[in-house]
Amino acid sequence: MSNIIHVPLGARAYDVLVGPGLLVQSGTLIAPLLRRPRVAVVTDEAVGALHLDALRSGLAASGIELTSLALPPGEATKCWVQLERTTEWLLEAQIERGDVVIAFGGGVIGDLVGFAAAILRRGVRFVQIPTSLLAQVDSSVGGKTGINSSRGKNLIGAFHQPSLVLADTDMLATMKNRDFLAGYGEVVKYGLLGDAAFFDWLEGHAPSMAAGDVDARIYAVSRSVQMKADIVARDETEQGDRALLNLGHTFGHALEAATGYSGRLLHGEGVAIGCALAFELSARLGLCPQETPSRVRAHLTNMNMKVDLSDIEGDLPDANALLALMAQDKKVQEGKLHFVLARDIGEAFVTSDVPHDAVLSVLQDALASR
Repeated sequence: MSNIIHVPLGARAYDVLVGPGLLVQSGTLIAPLLRRPRVAVVTDEAVGALHLDALRSGLAASGIELTSLALPPGEATKCWVQLERTTEWLLEAQIERGDVVIAFGGGVIGDLVGFAAAILRRGVRFVQIPTSLLAQVDSSVGGKTGINSSRGKNLIGAFHQPSLVLADTDMLATMKNRDFLAGYGEVVKYGLLGDAAFFDWLEGHAPSMAAGDVDARIYAVSRSVQMKADIVARDETEQGDRALLNLGHTFGHALEAATGYSGRLLHGEGVAIGCALAFELSARLGLCPQETPSRVRAHLTNMNMKVDLSDIEGDLPDANALLALMAQDKKVQEGKLHFVLARDIGEAFVTSDVPHDAVLSVLQDALASR
């Protein structure tokens, strides 16, 4: 039995289904969206090898034909070259404005394919079938789509809401441990930003969730999606509350850029390190109790996650260069960098009133510990 989380956005409203066995039911669930029994699926080579046949079978059970494109896996795929490849393939496949494109993969595929759907014929509908923990709890919900620039992450894109999201928790069983834990960086973020009780639950249950507890996985994904849906409903295009979802991202995105969007640092790993840095900055500014950053770090360490800059292999730029990368972030407004800081666990807020020297000091100390 799946949980259904509704994202109430008027004419753009949609449901997110969370639970096991959704791939098997995909034809039944997607058929009501179709004008003709045909879909175009874009995946990556790793996900395709594992799950494309199961999706094809699920769709075929409802008489739906599938045509597919597999892109290279990895963050580097979120680029102009692969976006052009995807849009040209969709046009060659004669995808019409009334058709549906399926993004079948992790956050990279969801972001890129959603953007391709947004610009193809000035907008076609798409369905998200996220296959990673990170994509299920975060990037598949909310309509943010895009690609990276050499100047920063996700600087090119559009808001384009999916028509349906199918988060099949069975697919999490095939994830590599590092990828699963990177996705957990986005799960713990929700407790840290707005639900202290959820963070308490994660302290007790996240280790068993990582070890394969199915019920714990369903609950964690459902709670994360519900929190994101509530925020997106209040602020679809990030004019206010939605910026809270960027907890850990200002630091994290700079670290991803510094490591060249490579396998040295996965997105969720950057978010986890960024959350630890954001709480450290909050404590230094006297905003949250001095012991709170230690509690955050202790939980991340207990989950065997990356917590410090010393956990990133290879060289990193100096503090001033990292701060310059942070200044390229999308959250810069009128020349001011907006941070998500916290008064305590579950009490995050957005501010631009952060002294430059305080941020620099946190980065310098973090680099000195490498």
